[in-house]
Amino acid sequence: MGQNLILNMNDHGFVVCAFNRTVSKVDDFLANEAKGTKVVGAHSLEEMVSKLKKPRRIILLVKAGTAVDDFINKLRRCRELRAKGILFVGSGVSGGEEGARYGPSLMPGGAKEAWPHIKTIFQSIAAKVGSGEPCCDWVGDEGAGHFVKMVHNGIEYGDMQLICEAYHLMKDVLGMEHDEMSKVFQEWNKTELDSFLIEITANILKFKDSDGKYLLPKIKDSAGQKGTGKWTAISALEYGVPVTLIGEAVFARCLSSLKDERVQASKLLHGPKTKQFSGNKEAFLEDIRKALYASKIISYAQGFMLLRQAAKEFGWTLNYGGIALMWRGGCIIRSVFLGKIKDAFDRNPELQNLLLDNFFKTAVENCQDSWRRVISTGVQIGIPMPCFTTALSFYDGYRHEILPANLIQAQRDYFGAHTYELLSKPGVFIHTNWTGHGGSVSSSAYNVA
Repeated sequence: MGQNLILNMNDHGFVVCAFNRTVSKVDDFLANEAKGTKVVGAHSLEEMVSKLKKPRRIILLVKAGTAVDDFINKLRRCRELRAKGILFVGSGVSGGEEGARYGPSLMPGGAKEAWPHIKTIFQSIAAKVGSGEPCCDWVGDEGAGHFVKMVHNGIEYGDMQLICEAYHLMKDVLGMEHDEMSKVFQEWNKTELDSFLIEITANILKFKDSDGKYLLPKIKDSAGQKGTGKWTAISALEYGVPVTLIGEAVFARCLSSLKDERVQASKLLHGPKTKQFSGNKEAFLEDIRKALYASKIISYAQGFMLLRQAAKEFGWTLNYGGIALMWRGGCIIRSVFLGKIKDAFDRNPELQNLLLDNFFKTAVENCQDSWRRVISTGVQIGIPMPCFTTALSFYDGYRHEILPANLIQAQRDYFGAHTYELLSKPGVFIHTNWTGHGGSVSSSAYNVA
């Protein structure tokens, strides 16, 4: 990715000095990919720094983990650096190798005073959408850029799992062939689902191996992960935000990795007797499309709930519409759909939840019957749909004025004297002696639990 970003900056007229801890890589790069460009090389940190004009702008691209820590020990981070007159910016980058070369989505945050010095570079090399708007803007203070990138990756996990559930239903409920499924995804890409992931799914489904047979069925059904979806789920738990769909997408990958256990279980555990679908195939395909769309809306609503809570926790001022625009191009979750999120925040910058915006409220209501039919049918036939189902559960929970959590509060007070509030007396915490032989002393340590 580093080499591609350098070449991207070179394309946009910036002179770049390249350095790598493995010095031979610098010479190889200059002799090959960067041959004939204005890129210059350095063989030490000292040489690199001496070749940069002031104010020196240094971009570090390091893998998460010990490499980051090693590098930061050498060049140190945000507050410590500010004292030394160095402005630190942490930027999320999305789009893979191709994005890095031809236009990624960039999510910078940290020392805002640095932004005027790097804005032209970042916005020049970023992907462009609409009438040339760059998929890059200032996100916020401290680690806001990286947090937004983390949530992007979590949403990516959710989008991928939702597509997999649609594929599973097509394959095992409707018995569709790969070429036929590919055509359906191609058609879906002309609808509200128009996105990079739907587009590549259509291409993957029709791809044939050198033997002329479809490649996809040959690939082991055990998904890996680099951890960013997991970090999103952990943050959601930490800040008490119900980001259920991303959590289920992470767990679906965990379950997929238990391949040997699943092979054993498949011989011993039996599902429902009903295995056949008897309805109208075309109508059910449209139901799946709508279920996918509705679930996607829920996932993004949850992702933005997490961003809002993080902003509250850290005192960040985040531009939610701007974040949607940053994801509109260049990155893995790029889609037409993100433009609708930008519109929603343009209509109401203080929007509490995407589901409360008229566009998304109407969209979910229009998909609701299809969504419920798909889930009912899938459950009857025994197809796992962790993300479709959790999305609907969240929707149903969010739209209920009264939930059964009053019983949880009563149970907690019964066994642990944790107290509860009455609807008629908010803010007043009460303990009841439920059994007649308990005490009237309440437990104050758990009121927030």
